[in-house]
Amino acid sequence: MDNALSRRRMIIIGASAAAAGLLPGTAEAEPAAPATGPSRIFDVRRYGAKGDGVAIDSGAVNRAIDAAASPGPSGGPGGTVYVPAGTYACYSIRLRSKVALHLAPGATLLAAQPVDGRGYDPPEPGVGNDFQDFAHSHWRNSLIWGEGLTDVTVSGPGLIDGRGLVGGRGEEDPGAGNKAIALKRCRNVRISDLTILNGGSLAILPTGVDNLRIDNLIIDTYSDGINLDCCRNVRISGFSINTPNADAICLKSSYALDEARATENVTIGDCLVSGYDLGTLHDGTYRTVGRHQRIGRIKFGTESVGGFRNIAISNVIFEHCRGLALQTVDGGRLEDVTISNLTMRRVEMPIFLRLGARLSAPAGTEPGRLRRIAISDVIVDGADPRYPSTIAGIPGHPVEDVRLSNVRQRVTGGLGPGDVEQNPPEDGAGYPETDKFGPLPAYGFFLRHVDGITFDNVEVGFEEPDTRPAYVLRDVADADFHHSRPVADTRLDHVDHAEL
Repeated sequence: MDNALSRRRMIIIGASAAAAGLLPGTAEAEPAAPATGPSRIFDVRRYGAKGDGVAIDSGAVNRAIDAAASPGPSGGPGGTVYVPAGTYACYSIRLRSKVALHLAPGATLLAAQPVDGRGYDPPEPGVGNDFQDFAHSHWRNSLIWGEGLTDVTVSGPGLIDGRGLVGGRGEEDPGAGNKAIALKRCRNVRISDLTILNGGSLAILPTGVDNLRIDNLIIDTYSDGINLDCCRNVRISGFSINTPNADAICLKSSYALDEARATENVTIGDCLVSGYDLGTLHDGTYRTVGRHQRIGRIKFGTESVGGFRNIAISNVIFEHCRGLALQTVDGGRLEDVTISNLTMRRVEMPIFLRLGARLSAPAGTEPGRLRRIAISDVIVDGADPRYPSTIAGIPGHPVEDVRLSNVRQRVTGGLGPGDVEQNPPEDGAGYPETDKFGPLPAYGFFLRHVDGITFDNVEVGFEEPDTRPAYVLRDVADADFHHSRPVADTRLDHVDHAEL
């Protein structure tokens, strides 16, 4: 009697674990009483994966994905491809619709080094324009990729180690892979609970992806973290991204799909972006001894043909990096953006709004518009005094309708008027970077070509004495200052309707 009861308990426990994807051992497993349908679990070891870090296991992983995508005996296609603990050296892994790829605790998906020009899937033919770089024009030359898919999940808590991926030089070589995860024209996608270390040119590149969730990631990489290109209905939350040499998260709207498609309806929240030394977010040492520019920020643009609209960002920490950059320079409109609850320490140019006319877009494209931006509840400490917050349009195309409220910004200071360029170059057709204007003539805010801006309860200051004015406004119309307290004087050049 006791033995029968024990066997029964083991059967129930085994079925429940298999249904949850926690019990490898069979190619397919179904729970005893599924709530909404059969749950199919496909263990990559049953399809030939070794998990020893030496054998190339991408063939086995792809066989498991193909099996999960095929209809089963008790229902339609779909299931979970389970990667148990171990190190799985792989080339390209091809996602399929209605399939979840799950990396268990202790599982590492290792991007393998190509051998004799053989390795990752070759890049597919691009759309034939030069408006964006190679990495943003191809998806299949990646560790994990999918195109035209629906209902896809990639989840952890396992690790993606992209040490075999390349960025920049060498990314076009035969057999090379240059992205950790790349998705094109997909719908209903979730990427969650992963750690990505060294993600190639782009750790995650979704292009034309709708209904996308990216949750609870740790990314520590030498190039861009998440590039969200031409995507709609996106929620990104709970991530920590360290990218000392590039952008942590960058919204783009390029011409990679051969059309101008806006990135819109995006929420980003509860995150950390940083520029620590490479790998030191992942190992927990958070070092900053390396000598290089530290970027690690949230940015809109540079590619901006389709524009951006309906974006909300909140609860973000910026540490030892550049600040927030909202840019449209290729003809798209950047509008209807709310940003709140930011904390920044040791940053370069805390807030940068830039409307330009680079116009890397089809012939005849006109400059876009940057308008209806609200930024509130921001604390900045120890910012680089050379590059204060900047809001700049170009002649005839001003930045419009900006509201800044409850902002406390402190720079390290120590500069004077003779240390900076009093008439920074316009550079309207150039690449819009924070240092393109050179050190600026204000320590708080530099504004040029702006129509409609409100400063409400904004305080700027410095640690060491700085004899530049707090604000410099040039070709600015309808500027209102309410309860704003600069430490030094404010210089207003060609300003209409300014209230202090």
